[in-house]
Amino acid sequence: MPRFQKHLFICTNQRKPDDPRGSCTKCGSEDLASHAKKRIHDMGLKGKVRINKAGCLDACQYGPAVVIYPDDVWYQPKNRKDMEQILNDHVLNDRIVENLRIHFPQKP
Repeated sequence: MPRFQKHLFICTNQRKPDDPRGSCTKCGSEDLASHAKKRIHDMGLKGKVRINKAGCLDACQYGPAVVIYPDDVWYQPKNRKDMEQILNDHVLNDRIVENLRIHFPQKP
């Protein structure tokens, strides 16, 4: 049995302001990570669900980027409301939130 039921990694990578790739921190990921940690605690899921800040997840163009394991589902929440939807639908009820999901192009 895995140590956590779900493990969320939230990119908090920060680049220079003039970097053309942008950065998830510039898009508000620090606030989203703090909010998610508080909400997991409020939901009574501490010890079952883990929220971690991550370095670059290589999804800069979608930022802020979040990935949930073991499901390998990637999201692009833009605000706390989006994060709430991910926490309530995916984390609590195992329903993928399609409108926030990142769909990466297929590799050749």
